[in-house]
Amino acid sequence: MSPSRRSLRATGATSPVSLTATARDGQADTAASDLARISEEANAALMRGDVAIYRALVPRTQDFTLMSPFGGTPSREADITEKIWDGMSRFFRNGTLKQEIVQTYAGTDMIVLAVIERAHVEVGGLPAQDWALRVTLVYRRAGRRWLLAHRHADPLSHAVTLQQSAALARGA
Repeated sequence: MSPSRRSLRATGATSPVSLTATARDGQADTAASDLARISEEANAALMRGDVAIYRALVPRTQDFTLMSPFGGTPSREADITEKIWDGMSRFFRNGTLKQEIVQTYAGTDMIVLAVIERAHVEVGGLPAQDWALRVTLVYRRAGRRWLLAHRHADPLSHAVTLQQSAALARGA
């Protein structure tokens, strides 16, 4: 049994097979609901530093893009090496996560989840604190499986002024 499957069984997390929900004949909303639940489980595992469970629950497309909440150039699937995954397992520690669904959009071949992830977690060696991220997840159907094609997250769950937004845009 692979380490990922062992990790899933040990925690009682959902099997990746759950991502085989179909979005045909009115089942799109069910698939969106399944993906929302899996997303919450996966990101909760990531906040604990359990990258293996995250990766097992959320397979990505070959053209996956990530727009990190820390800004900068978007990452692509090809850029996310084993070394980066290993670093992520140490970057997030001892966290908890709850996910609030803002809106779901479900079609035959694509599902979009707009969520707010509310975590209490140690990040990058900082003491544990509350982190709320606005997140957009785009899943694309590949055969009978759903793969994450895009994740965009930002820490702007609290409103900022026009001046603050302008300063961020300038890189200040």
